[in-house]
Amino acid sequence: MAGLDPPLALVAELTHRCPLHCLYCSNPLNLVPQEAELNTEAWLRVFREAATLGILQLLLSGGEPLARKDLVALVAGAVKVGLYPVLITSGVGLDRKRLRALKEAGLAAVQLSFQALEPGLARRLAGGEFLDHKLQAARWVREEGLPLTLNVVLHRLNLHEIETYLDLARDLGAIAIELANTQYYGWAWLNRAHLLPEKKSLEAAYAKVQAWRARNPGVMEVVWVVPDFYAEYPKPCMGGWGATHLVVSPDGRALPCPAALLLPLDFPKVTEVSLEEIWYYSEAFNLFRGTGWMQEPCRSCPRKEIDFGGCRCQAYMVTGDLTATDPVCRFSPWRERWPSPESGGPWPRGRSNPG
Repeated sequence: MAGLDPPLALVAELTHRCPLHCLYCSNPLNLVPQEAELNTEAWLRVFREAATLGILQLLLSGGEPLARKDLVALVAGAVKVGLYPVLITSGVGLDRKRLRALKEAGLAAVQLSFQALEPGLARRLAGGEFLDHKLQAARWVREEGLPLTLNVVLHRLNLHEIETYLDLARDLGAIAIELANTQYYGWAWLNRAHLLPEKKSLEAAYAKVQAWRARNPGVMEVVWVVPDFYAEYPKPCMGGWGATHLVVSPDGRALPCPAALLLPLDFPKVTEVSLEEIWYYSEAFNLFRGTGWMQEPCRSCPRKEIDFGGCRCQAYMVTGDLTATDPVCRFSPWRERWPSPESGGPWPRGRSNPG
């Protein structure tokens, strides 16, 4: 596509394996098995192609990337070609020795997830006794001198802890905390009856975030991921479909966003096509770029180059139509289908992740 910049980041989903069983997990319901994962050499080739394409940042994600025994080799290979590798992890599977090996290989930073800080709630949300180890892992990261970011996925069950998360991040010396209101894909979509908060709860939580920022100016970056399910307009899909990130799934499928595997599309594989060919020329990546694909009301909307019709995954989940206006949008004819605890929307009988 003419005039298209290279991706800002490569998201390498190294595996779908994970010791946690989070109720809100956005991994696809049909996980890639270990035997189908790209091997070490395949990932190193992807990293070389990413550097050639002009990508600088590498997000090592999952599942849980620490489940890969070759993680140190992957970090070293990424650094060798000029990428800036960030580990996105639950911290489970990390010990001091392995962290030092990763640092020596060139790991640049760590993003560590927390589900809750109340032990019982943390156990319920993550499916096991992981909280103490997470806290220890965070301390190790800081003691080794690596930049630390915390990530907390927010929902109805843990919004009340929001000031505690902020205090923890500050006290650990984190450079940032991402307060990520749940994105409803994968298990989160199935469990939305348990997770979707009322609007007044979100407003109260955001007020606490703003007050905390005022009391702690300049301490760290506080990122509030907008909960667009109560917004008037949708978020642009990853800054626009195929605009900012290139995601590679554990089996090598190239995606414009981490949730795209739920869409009935034929995504190219990095084992068959180069990253450059995928990014600039593949049918899947060009499918929703620009505005020519849009139907009404998006086609004539003055916001069409702001939100790009919204999220294709949300549109497909609710309407079954890949080109539909995101049902979050106030102008969407599907708006009434978007579930809400206040509107009595189309709730399922609750379902929990069985792991």
